Amino acid sequence: MKAWILAKKENFNSYENRRFHKEAEQMGIELQIVGPEEFDIVVTKEGRRSILHNGSPVDLPDCLIPRMGAGTTYFALAMIRHLERLGLFVLNSSQSIENAKNKLTTLQILATNNVPIPKTMLAKFPLNIDIVEREFTYPLIVKTVSGSYGKGVFLCENRVQMKDLADLIEVSKDQRVNVIIQEFVLFGNGKDIRVFVVGRRHIGAMVRIAREGKLKANFSAGGTVAPFDLNPAVEWLAVESAKLVGLDIAGIDILFDGDSYRVCEVNSSPGFEGFEKATGLNVPQEIYHYIQVRLGSSL
Repeated sequence: MKAWILAKKENFNSYENRRFHKEAEQMGIELQIVGPEEFDIVVTKEGRRSILHNGSPVDLPDCLIPRMGAGTTYFALAMIRHLERLGLFVLNSSQSIENAKNKLTTLQILATNNVPIPKTMLAKFPLNIDIVEREFTYPLIVKTVSGSYGKGVFLCENRVQMKDLADLIEVSKDQRVNVIIQEFVLFGNGKDIRVFVVGRRHIGAMVRIAREGKLKANFSAGGTVAPFDLNPAVEWLAVESAKLVGLDIAGIDILFDGDSYRVCEVNSSPGFEGFEKATGLNVPQEIYHYIQVRLGSSL
């Protein structure tokens, strides 16, 4: 079997891509990591010769695994769609990546289907803090609409901090920066749950614990991790969220909320260094086995 992983050039040697390579070698899979900048798309009736790699026609792989997540550019998304239209098996699909890339879109999909989420508001600038304070109480969370690995997440504990942050965003005049305001779910005490879903089934879960005095529990942001025993409620929330967003591969972040839970984020290209450390599971192997089933081939 031949597979491509689509990634940003600076991430070619990431932990995850090294693990994909290592497992591919052990399973006899021909794996190549490629960047969107290496390709040209030609819309033509010539079919599979309508995409060029480094300027030349290329034999397509059996499957494509996009690993750009929130950093998926317009060109990368167009390339993924083009390969889908050429009949390539792609996981995750272009539509599901687009759904997950925008946190507001993700939450709208989940809320429409009665999945519990934190109350969320799209910020409009200049920000009317009086309206924000009618809808929320401090502390509250401010996030960029597109972001991953805990980046672009801020805690505002009072009106002064909220105004300072709003002024900073507004003065930047960067129209590409859209933010959401979200209620702060208190019950986690710096902890959340990450469930890894492959093929619409959970393969395991971990609890992430933020460093003392820190907001972000992400392993990449310095948080610690431990295995988490899935219960039916968390299992259902994770699998249902991945299904609704349309993802074959997903990292579902779930907040503790007293005796219940809320889905916080859905990630289309989840990191798994901390997950493998916490659970001992082999994520690339799980993904390759799923591809095997979908393609009906033996590896």
